Amino acid sequence: NTTDSAVTVETLDDVPEHVLRGLPEDVRLFPSAVDKTRLGVWATKSILKGKKFGPFVGDKKKRSQV
Repeated sequence: NTTDSAVTVETLDDVPEHVLRGLPEDVRLFPSAVDKTRLGVWATKSILKGKKFGPFVGDKKKRSQV
């Protein structure tokens, strides 16, 4: 007996349009290096320390909630 568990893989289709529009020019979403079923945030070139981008859209969570 084998049980198949469906693995859901996050894709760009799952990302709200406002998130994609809000990404800085040199930031992309690609499969995560940590969890291949999720998307990760990747820089296409170095980001200077202190660089700010946004605005943040969403619900802020405490570290213990993520």
